[in-house]
Amino acid sequence: MLYPLIRPALFSLDAERAHGLALAALKANPLPVSPPRAGPLASTVAGLHFPNPLGMAAGFDKDGEVPDALLGLAFGFAEVGSITPLPQPGNPKPRLFRLVEDRAVINRMGFNNRGGEAAAVRLAARRGRPGIVGINIGANKDSPDRIADYAHMARMMAPLASYLAVNISSPNTPGLRALQDESALTGLLDAVLEARGEQGPPVFLKVAPDLEPPDITAIARIAMDRKLAALIVSNTTITRPPLESRHAGEAGGLSGAPLRDLALARLRDFRSATGGALPLVGVGGIETAEDAWARIRAGASLVQLYSAMVYEGPGIARRIVRGLERLMRRDGFASLAEAVGSE
Repeated sequence: MLYPLIRPALFSLDAERAHGLALAALKANPLPVSPPRAGPLASTVAGLHFPNPLGMAAGFDKDGEVPDALLGLAFGFAEVGSITPLPQPGNPKPRLFRLVEDRAVINRMGFNNRGGEAAAVRLAARRGRPGIVGINIGANKDSPDRIADYAHMARMMAPLASYLAVNISSPNTPGLRALQDESALTGLLDAVLEARGEQGPPVFLKVAPDLEPPDITAIARIAMDRKLAALIVSNTTITRPPLESRHAGEAGGLSGAPLRDLALARLRDFRSATGGALPLVGVGGIETAEDAWARIRAGASLVQLYSAMVYEGPGIARRIVRGLERLMRRDGFASLAEAVGSE
């Protein structure tokens, strides 16, 4: 309830500095995480038991500093990262921009993080705590062998992750999206799955919203052939719908409200391409319970947000979860699983 009062002060700061203050506040005052309960929104996806379908997307907690604090805000799960083998500073600043008039964000962060070893120490310290924490893995910008980077991260993070998310769809590392090409993707996934091990956590693949139909068909087929646990649809977009903000021309990935329709369309495309045989995680432009419900009805078993919390504050998760319970009752579904793909 206080966020509307403090938002003007936060928005007077550089966006990246404000984000750092948000992380510091969560570290200083974390809410306790309750053990998962069998509520109306509980579901099982990829063998994991989610108390509700709403997660925090990767990018907010790049170094795995506050996953439990996010769970305490009523998120059903948290995804940390992207984490790379070696620390890297990312792209030159400024690299994060609020498009207030558009309720959007443009970022060109470039996988800035403190590296795999530092994150592993922090994440190992939370072992035994309740809650689902996924780890989003990436490759270093100057790596001579990016597939080897992903395999290394899968091996390192598998013992610490509820699931691994393979991020090949960020537009801010040159050449990274080329790993979505059919031949490169097959080799990458084979390396990640081997490094994860037979008893390792489920593997999710995060894809871009800017894919063409042949790419969608190929990725869906490869994901099912390799028995991936889920597809995360989608990352930020390099396209630019009409925007009002003075930052509209900044380079980088666009997220927030202008991404909503594109991300929903791409989710429907992957639902069709997989025939509902592979769980989907809907991401992009989700601000309200109605947005999340539309994504679930279109085929998402889980949903994630990030940019909307910039505008709505830390209470957004609890509001959306309560709204989803109301919408599920309104539409007469006895379980969340019944609603998935029901449009």
